[in-house]
Amino acid sequence: MSKKSQHNNILLAVIGFTAVVILVGVIGFFTLEQKDDTIQGEVEVSEYRVSCKLPGRVVELRVQEGDYVHVGDTLAILEVPEMKSQEQMLQATNAAAEAMKDLTDAGARKEQIQGAYQLVQQAEAAATIAKKTYNRMQNLFNEGVISGQKRDEAYAAYKATEAQVAAARSQYDMAKNGAREQEKRMAANNTQASKSAVDVVKNLLKETVQIAQCEGEVSNVYPKVGELVGLGSPIMSISIMSDMWGTFNVREDHLKGLNKGDEFTAYVPAFNKDIKMKVYYLKDQGSYATWKATKDNGDYDRKTFEVKARPVTKIEGLRPGMSLVIKN
Repeated sequence: MSKKSQHNNILLAVIGFTAVVILVGVIGFFTLEQKDDTIQGEVEVSEYRVSCKLPGRVVELRVQEGDYVHVGDTLAILEVPEMKSQEQMLQATNAAAEAMKDLTDAGARKEQIQGAYQLVQQAEAAATIAKKTYNRMQNLFNEGVISGQKRDEAYAAYKATEAQVAAARSQYDMAKNGAREQEKRMAANNTQASKSAVDVVKNLLKETVQIAQCEGEVSNVYPKVGELVGLGSPIMSISIMSDMWGTFNVREDHLKGLNKGDEFTAYVPAFNKDIKMKVYYLKDQGSYATWKATKDNGDYDRKTFEVKARPVTKIEGLRPGMSLVIKN
């Protein structure tokens, strides 16, 4: 092979290598610089949690996950023996107050005075039970099981029974001494107060039967039958399927066409079809979601916005968690 041929071969090899390097560089440049215009989000739904104002044991679950419930449907039944006992105690106290009112209206006899004394004994027994209940609630509060508000409610109930003891004693004294007009009014007020206490307990006991407050689908049931639930602990979650939307996290330089009130097309992979959606919420997600520029060529930081949009028309079969894709 001649010297000239070798020179030409080397030159061709260098040119070929240079061309390959340039080609790879161009392809890499355009590949790296290509921006991803796909925005992905997912379907979300409003949800509320069913909980009880009282700690108790679940004795019956009327629904299971996936069931659709309507307003007024019974969801679960709890058992709270202590509150039932307190209701009976307060009913007895109320009956005693009413009896005392009758005594003051009619005038006291020896037998009535003795009865008034027995009512004092009943009220004192009720106060003892209420104090024990308060002590239990205080222990639960110390352990972090219940809130301070519930501890305070038990304390208030305890103090209420102490007040009833004082009222019973005053009525006993009144029976011994004979009733005046002012005392008759006081007896009437005490009767009303004890009746109100009974009503409060009855309203609390209604919480042992949990009723659906909104129409929706049972998404989660937390306790099992026989388990104890704490005060205010969720028993189940219900998804309000009529209130559904899609949530997207969008960098601000991709917000074109996604401002509040704008309509856009989103692809639903689960159905393999497009749906129309309308933006109703747009909010900056804060500095923690800011895209930081890393180049020195004049690039700038970009914030991320949370965009929420609802389907323009009802979409049958759309479920929470399904993906939504926006392709610009």
